Amino acid sequence: MSDQAPVLPPRPTRSRRGLVAAVVVAVLVIAGGVAWFVTRDSSSESPAAGPSGSAAPTVVKLGTTDIAQPHWEILKDLAAKEGIDLELVGFSEYTQPNPALADGEIDLNAFQHVLYLADHNNNTGDDLQPIGSTLIVPLPLYSEKHDTVEEFTKGEQVAIPNDSTNQARALFVLEAAGLVTFTGDPGVPTPDDVDTAASTVVVRPVEASQTAGLIGDPDIAGVVVNNNFATDAGFDLDGYVYADDPESVGAQPYINVIAARPEDVDNPVYQRIVELYHDPAVLESVVESSGGTAVIVEGYDTARLQEILATTQENLTAAG
Repeated sequence: MSDQAPVLPPRPTRSRRGLVAAVVVAVLVIAGGVAWFVTRDSSSESPAAGPSGSAAPTVVKLGTTDIAQPHWEILKDLAAKEGIDLELVGFSEYTQPNPALADGEIDLNAFQHVLYLADHNNNTGDDLQPIGSTLIVPLPLYSEKHDTVEEFTKGEQVAIPNDSTNQARALFVLEAAGLVTFTGDPGVPTPDDVDTAASTVVVRPVEASQTAGLIGDPDIAGVVVNNNFATDAGFDLDGYVYADDPESVGAQPYINVIAARPEDVDNPVYQRIVELYHDPAVLESVVESSGGTAVIVEGYDTARLQEILATTQENLTAAG
């Protein structure tokens, strides 16, 4: 490796056009608080050049909403060994890391899946891009009444999250399980796309935070619950009736990514951060923190992730 630290491009500055409305993220991160904050390591200032003319570490600011997770410190240590000073910047609201990235306050962020990023770009006119994949969390269907999807009977109700991001994925889960059929081929399905006559179950959209609590409701045969709410409710995370296949095409919009500004997608330092994220020590910590539910996503290069993002943005636009 060269003794010269890699040089980053100058960070652009521009004014904001307004913040995108919050969208609930079906990902493995802990939900943020009601106010946002930025936490910075005591070494956040760019260090001076070392003795004997040695180059200073390259500073890269990475924003995330789960800064307390131990894998970030592991990643930071690995980067430091290669002359990269990875400064971790914490946000408590999902609406903040993308504007901070677009405005040049941070260099990368890692908190969202492709669908959330697509929604942000469509609503703000930004063109933030994924440069690497991280993980995906299956979205399961739980039931206290049935052990298999074949046991569900015509007309039984299944509660699903009612926000636009999770609702579409929940409907895809039920379609893959053979419990609902769509009238067409929607890219972002809603309950209106369900062919009631051809479907086994009736979907009941509710607030995402309420899905887990309906598991014992006598009128509800099953619930589709995000990982964080299932964990909080004490669910056996392996006790689901059905979960989507993280490797399926339908799950691709829910791949979590590391994102950058469009001019930085090929930056070698940023790409190295992506590679270091996939170091076994980091990945082991990621899976452990998720209770074993996280599935590490491999095999998606920047170009493929950009294609998925573009398709997802088109589907969102078509869905109105």
